[in-house]
Amino acid sequence: MSERDLFERRLEAAVHEYVEAAPTQIDAARLTDSLATNVPRMRRLVPRPVWRLPSLGFAWILAAAGLLAVLGMGVIATGALRNVTQPPVPPAPPTAPAPAPSQALETPPAVIASPAPASPVVETPQPSPSASPSSAAPIGILLPSSWVAGEKARFLDALKATPYRARVVASQDSATEKAAVETLIQQGIKVLILTPQDSAAAAAAADEARAAGVKVIANDRAVLDTVAVDYYVTFDCLAVGAAQAQYLIDRAGASKGNNLYLYAGNAADSNSFAFLEGAWEKLQPKIADGTFVIRNSSVAVGLRGNPTLTHDQLAQVIAQVTTNWDFNTSRTLAAGNLAAVPAAAKGTVFILAPNDFTARVIGDVFAADKDVTKSYVTGQDADKASVQSIIDGKQGMTVFKDPRTRVQAAVAVAVAFLQGGTPVATTTLNNGAIDVPARLLASVTVTKANVQAALIDTGYYKASDFTGSWPGKP
Repeated sequence: MSERDLFERRLEAAVHEYVEAAPTQIDAARLTDSLATNVPRMRRLVPRPVWRLPSLGFAWILAAAGLLAVLGMGVIATGALRNVTQPPVPPAPPTAPAPAPSQALETPPAVIASPAPASPVVETPQPSPSASPSSAAPIGILLPSSWVAGEKARFLDALKATPYRARVVASQDSATEKAAVETLIQQGIKVLILTPQDSAAAAAAADEARAAGVKVIANDRAVLDTVAVDYYVTFDCLAVGAAQAQYLIDRAGASKGNNLYLYAGNAADSNSFAFLEGAWEKLQPKIADGTFVIRNSSVAVGLRGNPTLTHDQLAQVIAQVTTNWDFNTSRTLAAGNLAAVPAAAKGTVFILAPNDFTARVIGDVFAADKDVTKSYVTGQDADKASVQSIIDGKQGMTVFKDPRTRVQAAVAVAVAFLQGGTPVATTTLNNGAIDVPARLLASVTVTKANVQAALIDTGYYKASDFTGSWPGKP
């Protein structure tokens, strides 16, 4: 067989192989590689005129036809495969046109508490008839997830009297809090109302807001150790602690040696320090004169001669008596305190519980101890369950800090900032870095005697929310 015949047969075989494979496995790279491998090897054996003159030889006609067949089938196969592997995408459902910015929405959109800070929910309260609503949401409101249920509705209600909208977001911890602030900044807020998870850790989020030109309002809890706080709205926490202490003092009267158990909130919450500080300054003279004997804090016993306590001293006491605002921690701590003292340290007890939730837990633990004959328990927040407990004679008192008042104050400050004004401050509070302009709100001591006037006549609760009897019940 001549060299030319051998070349033609090899070329024909190569083309035939790929023509047969074309419908299912076209591989252009493989074809190119095969031709580049086989043809040059034969090229050296074929006279040069054959390569120069495409009209010469049956092999070139066959090669050209084969190549055209390969390319044509490749196109067909590729199109067929594309149709199989990529089904058509159904058209997107039509969307309703958005209302014009100058028109008020007939009803607010559904309110959904979103624990994911990366996807804040835009809350659109119904603006007042005289207000021209803004199409944007210039206010960001960041709340601990445990606050959202009641606090969100109060903010939306307060915003109805303004032309502004807000984005309300829930945070789970300091990390999600910071991420939420970053998202709100990206969405263009101008004012941030921040209730921090951790007063110190929140400084990083406040710093980012300040860097973006956003005004920062600390809501209820301080943001510590940063200059990036423009205003602080809260209740007079020292006065809250003092009111709790005064209730215990009034119940002790002139008697001496009364068993006193101290409890505090979470050390990450700046308010915990203020509550304990206010209570200590009121109780200390009565501790020093023997009216009260501290039974559950060796640190506090060692400081009983100090009329005031430094922040570090308060921290040392809190470390021994913290509830962490937690059910299990409160219960375990109270049970441990009772197990560590003799029966003489029980009997009639005076319990400084930092809020209503911990008051109920701690009160139940003490009530279950056979050596405890009577207890006077403080609280704060006027939780519905604790109001019922007060009516039933289990919890002694609560401090009512009307959250409606605080929310309205925070919204008023935000509006002042948005309108280029300077909100009026009643005082300043040092956060470790600067003196922050602040407004301190008044609270009310509630016992069974004034449940009706303080909580029901003001519209905070309805009489039907409670059972039993109390003075003034309709």
